[in-house]
Amino acid sequence: MHTQRLSDHLYLIDLKPAGLEKFISSYIVKGTQKIAIVETGPTCSVENLLAGLQEIDIKTKDVDHVMVSHVHIDHTGGAGTLFQHLPNAKLWVHPRGAPHLINPQKLWTQSRQVLGKIVEIYGEIQPVPADRVFTPPDDMIIDLGGSVQIQVLETLGHASHHLSYHEKKSQGIFSGDSAGIYVPQLDVTIPTTPAPFHLELALASLNKLRQLKPQRLYYTHFGPVENAVQKLEAYEAQLNLWAKAISKAVKKSDSLETMYTMILEQDPQMRTAANFVKKHVALRQGVVMRSISGFVEYFQKILA
Repeated sequence: MHTQRLSDHLYLIDLKPAGLEKFISSYIVKGTQKIAIVETGPTCSVENLLAGLQEIDIKTKDVDHVMVSHVHIDHTGGAGTLFQHLPNAKLWVHPRGAPHLINPQKLWTQSRQVLGKIVEIYGEIQPVPADRVFTPPDDMIIDLGGSVQIQVLETLGHASHHLSYHEKKSQGIFSGDSAGIYVPQLDVTIPTTPAPFHLELALASLNKLRQLKPQRLYYTHFGPVENAVQKLEAYEAQLNLWAKAISKAVKKSDSLETMYTMILEQDPQMRTAANFVKKHVALRQGVVMRSISGFVEYFQKILA
């Protein structure tokens, strides 16, 4: 089984890229008139996404909208392949991200440079036809029918092309990477702040989400959590902790390894996650170190 029913109109599909369970979520939002998919995952997990749709008896021709948070390959790399199976769907993406899904060659090249061998696991990106790509404005609301509505939220910081989505009936937010990576096995959050990271925008986005007073967060990495406001506040505090520590380390020209050791000393969530990260094929190949590097580049620009 790939699917988990979260409510009468909302399902989670564990995409299990390369067999990795509880790492990348896709969500199905089912109104009385329209159906939306939130996040596609990478190319290698498209078959699992299609299998999940079949499990919950949704025909591919009945999918109306595919909403992605941003164009990083683990969130959106499978869009082009998926759209070969969705004859009637439109892809929702930030305006800055749209060109990279219509012509993904630059995105693929950059992904290979940044992620190395892991891109081979995720699979090559296929283009999405331009006439099927939609770039919604911030705060737009789409009605799926039966009081199921989704509000578009521009939430920059993690990326300059990041959207989150507010699902009003469940009072939940599909946060993409704007609220970090959640590890349900440990109940901890890992910052995801790759370069070019913008701390002030990330904090403003968290405040924007918090002002909606959501009850739930639907993480892409991974799964639903309650107590959404507390999770957002805790993630803000975690980013500020990292910022304080890394800004001092940048001034001293410390190495990334020294910074990582300092983070482990100061961040209890990262201490809890340390062994899990070492054993996780995707996380251990750079998520944490790339996140530290994102802070380093941010402060180097400020201090220059």
